[in-house]
Amino acid sequence: MIVLVGILVVVAGFATRRHPLLVVGAAGVITGLLGGLSPTKVLEAFGTGFASSRSVTLFVVALPVIGLLERHGLQDQARTLMNRLAKVSAGRLLAIYLVIRQLGAALGLTALGGHAQAVRPMIAPMAEAAAERRHGRLSDRARERLRSFAASTDTVGLFFGEDCFLAVGSILLITGFVNATYHTDLEPVRLALWAVPTAICATLVHGARLLHLDRALARDLPAPGAADSRVAEVGK
Repeated sequence: MIVLVGILVVVAGFATRRHPLLVVGAAGVITGLLGGLSPTKVLEAFGTGFASSRSVTLFVVALPVIGLLERHGLQDQARTLMNRLAKVSAGRLLAIYLVIRQLGAALGLTALGGHAQAVRPMIAPMAEAAAERRHGRLSDRARERLRSFAASTDTVGLFFGEDCFLAVGSILLITGFVNATYHTDLEPVRLALWAVPTAICATLVHGARLLHLDRALARDLPAPGAADSRVAEVGK
């Protein structure tokens, strides 16, 4: 039971808002040492885990490309596009992206979006431009709120959409574990089909939150020209 101290390290680290990489690394080292592994074996386990999941770090390759695109006006073009779409609000834009992200993940296109590839350079600036068109200059709190909703939209769409794809790693892991442990014949397609209702519920729930975002912004922010009209009335 003493090896479970690593879980307490993770909980304490996240509760105190320490750096996630340091927290997880420290928890892994402590768990390995308490489990009887030598420092060399712990280091070997870290290296083996990194080598087997090195595809996770592929986003680093895309960062320079995204930086160059932003330097040459990608965010400005995204804002210009939103200024042409007068009827699209920030909440509606994010709801559309939620559906696209979830459908893409359900078809196995998990790299279609992403925080670094799509949210930061395109989706978040487009949402901000849509809100600015309706409410004028945004406060820092409203801007951060839009960015957080843009990030959560990508996460929800990917998390609940990818389980509908029968060849995703989580589905294969579950079927392999269940079949090997309980000697059953569980097919991946059955798990993928059972994930569809959950994905639909996630779309409805988060979509409703995104549509409510427009009403929250309208309540918290004045419409363009409202402050000028109030100033004129005071002058009279």
